[in-house]
Amino acid sequence: MNILAWRLGRFALQMVSSLGRAVRMLFFALAGSPQLKNIPLVVRQIYQLGVLSVLIIVCSGFSIGAVLALQGYAQLARVGSESALGLGVALVLVMEIGPVVSALLFAGRAGSAITAEIGLMKATEQIASMEMMGVDPLRRIFAPRFWGGFIALPLLALMFSVVGIWGASLVAVDWLGVYGGSFWSVMEEGVDFFDHVLKGIVKSVVFGFVVIWIALFQGYDSLPTSEGISKATTNTVVFSSVWVLVLDFFLTLMMFQL
Repeated sequence: MNILAWRLGRFALQMVSSLGRAVRMLFFALAGSPQLKNIPLVVRQIYQLGVLSVLIIVCSGFSIGAVLALQGYAQLARVGSESALGLGVALVLVMEIGPVVSALLFAGRAGSAITAEIGLMKATEQIASMEMMGVDPLRRIFAPRFWGGFIALPLLALMFSVVGIWGASLVAVDWLGVYGGSFWSVMEEGVDFFDHVLKGIVKSVVFGFVVIWIALFQGYDSLPTSEGISKATTNTVVFSSVWVLVLDFFLTLMMFQL
């Protein structure tokens, strides 16, 4: 019993210590980040983290939108409500699947890359060299990556939803024969920017903050070995995925005021 209590206590202290280091890293990285000279670095990270992730986002969004159209049509056709297919697909993509799946894909592609990159910088003592030269690595390396990912993920989530709706329209209207006028008109009447689209944007903003924070901290706190970098990269994907799903539940709970 004493051994179990000791292990639980040590685990709790390690968690509190890790959280403290993560908050400290984030604070110092963002304390002086809004500077004009850092804008090119942020733009470069938007390209690295966002633009280079467009292909996987577009392919995934189109596939999921097409599948939603197929499954939704099969169910709605039983009750003669095919005209509501566009509305159902749009609401599911904009409010739920778009932000969540985009965040999971972003964590797997961009988050793991950030962790591996920073872990390698730490292993090769590049970060220590910058500190010796009087360059703040938190402001030079961490802040641009944070803002780049924070800006990129909401845009990727919107792109995911748009491509998904387009894929659903191709399947529903051009293949299954749903009347295009009803498909788009019911969607236009039922989808509200503030009640639906804005909620999805809020989710993607929160997910972007959490995923980038986890990716940066795992690289910053990783052991400077190949095994340590590998473990940190894995932790980034696992922790980001878990937190995205947990936060999605609580955000949905607050948005619908249940």
